[in-house]
Amino acid sequence: MTVDTGANKSSDGGWRETLKIFVHALLLAMVVRVFFYQPFNIPSGSMKKTLLIGDYLFVSKLSYGYSRYSFPFGYNIFGGRIFASQPKRGDVIVFKYPGDNKTDYIKRLIGLPGDEIQMHSGVLYINGKAVPKRYTGEFMDNECYRGYRTCTKLRLKTFEETLPNGVKYTVLDERPDGSYDNTGVYKVPPGHYFMMGDNRDNSADSRADVGYVPFQNLVGRADIIFFSAQTDVPGRFSLLKPWTWVSGVRWRRFFKLIH
Repeated sequence: MTVDTGANKSSDGGWRETLKIFVHALLLAMVVRVFFYQPFNIPSGSMKKTLLIGDYLFVSKLSYGYSRYSFPFGYNIFGGRIFASQPKRGDVIVFKYPGDNKTDYIKRLIGLPGDEIQMHSGVLYINGKAVPKRYTGEFMDNECYRGYRTCTKLRLKTFEETLPNGVKYTVLDERPDGSYDNTGVYKVPPGHYFMMGDNRDNSADSRADVGYVPFQNLVGRADIIFFSAQTDVPGRFSLLKPWTWVSGVRWRRFFKLIH
């Protein structure tokens, strides 16, 4: 005859409680990701020096309300946006590339509906007025090539631009006569926005094939960097190599607000 001491019940109860806590935590994380803050990483240098390759950031999905592209897979659950709020000029925004409505892009909002945008000799014009552009110094950059373990050091000029609403930010602009530095006038249509990268000579944005971005394609506003590592330099950082964690992590960029 076997006497039940209750030990198995206690053990089973402990596992059930642990599983319940895990499931609740997972559900909470999913709710936060879907409705409030979604993590993204930066794979290219089009927003340097505001955002660097290897930055990981949180994007506020509530900032502009929700559209079909606010949710995974972009299912057409409803049209337009709910709880809609208009973005502000100068916001750094994640949006779906209008060419396929799938690929995530991140740029700065420059032109609002009805605006006329133009670049002339590297100077940004909004509605016929030049945006103040002040030289601020230099930025040391790395140009690395896939398949090679060497990088070229670049010294790029930095400028501070001030938008009509007072938003200030830094742009890189080494060549005032680059292919994107002299354009025609872009007239932003209703319900659309004009986006530009802060790395003016190396950004595929509304001056090129991105075009005007529809309001419903906005995913959210980039708010804060929570992690950053030098993934752009071969061999500098790897999660599988703990000895690279100290030197390869950009510790000063942790919890940096995005402006």
